[in-house]
Amino acid sequence: MPVLKYRNPGVVALIASTALLLSSTQAFAGYGHGGSTNGSDTSASGKSDGKGGVAATAGAVVFDRSKNGTGESAGPVTSATTWTPPACYYAPKYTPDELQKYLEPIWNAESTGSQWDLEQRNKYVNGGEYKDFNKAKAGKGYWWDSYVTKGREGDPGALDCDKPIFWVDKGEAPPADIPEAITPKMLAQLAYAEIRVPSTKVDLAPEGTTKVNLPTWAWLDTAKFKPVSVTASVPLLGVSATTTAEPVSLKIEPGTDDATTYPASGVCEFNNGRIGEAYAKGKSDEIPPCGVRYLRSSGDGSYKLKATITWKIHWTGTGVTEAQGLPDGTFGAEQDVVVQEIQAVNR
Repeated sequence: MPVLKYRNPGVVALIASTALLLSSTQAFAGYGHGGSTNGSDTSASGKSDGKGGVAATAGAVVFDRSKNGTGESAGPVTSATTWTPPACYYAPKYTPDELQKYLEPIWNAESTGSQWDLEQRNKYVNGGEYKDFNKAKAGKGYWWDSYVTKGREGDPGALDCDKPIFWVDKGEAPPADIPEAITPKMLAQLAYAEIRVPSTKVDLAPEGTTKVNLPTWAWLDTAKFKPVSVTASVPLLGVSATTTAEPVSLKIEPGTDDATTYPASGVCEFNNGRIGEAYAKGKSDEIPPCGVRYLRSSGDGSYKLKATITWKIHWTGTGVTEAQGLPDGTFGAEQDVVVQEIQAVNR
């Protein structure tokens, strides 16, 4: 078969004959990370703590979600810019013995071309760059390889990490020419993708059905809208970063141009830990600090009011004690509002 010459053995394994590789289950030891198709398990050894967090004994990136948003309606924030967290990264993956168990079945399958197999053996076994998978340094470092961020398997950026597996001694920095090597900042970016925030369904008064030209008050149950955070760490390296999202504003979109928002911008800022003000008896003639007034009936249907919260996001981590900014994130939800004409009563 033609030899496709990629630098990362995981990528070569992916494009090689599937049938031949499947004949040896050992060929997939550690597969699902560098050059993988799933990339979903970023902790080589970990267990749930039963509270949404993760306790890990070893592995690559591990996430502690115990302070994250919860509930069926919780969801991920969308960056307010075109920025996205990295689709792939490099981190420790193999000990010398583990790398041997990973690579040798691939070479023995003879599906990646004899020339490529020979080059790999010369590099990792025969002393070209390393000897005997660097077993002489067992316990003094790790083999690093690429990982694909969960949910980004089909992203073109997932193919950016195509460098061959490389060795890094404990306490040493990875090679300077590998910008995707894991750092506290990158951990913070990966944690960004794991942030979950509560639904932005707002409380309305009147609830569900309102009247034309009647101010409709909108507010949030601020008990649900507290800062949330996710911590990402690499236990093998002793580095971590915590990314925190804090709600800062609510944008109301009435679902029709025939409406007036309060304030006029439709953006209600958090004030003293709350957004908007709950309606109370006697306030029917007041203008709500956050809300909407519909100017036309919704007829036999309803308007889709959309409420979107903007979350200010920042991080701290190993060696970084002052909060560093990341792009704001947004999360919105729609709800039906029925608007009726006010019926006159003749006496």
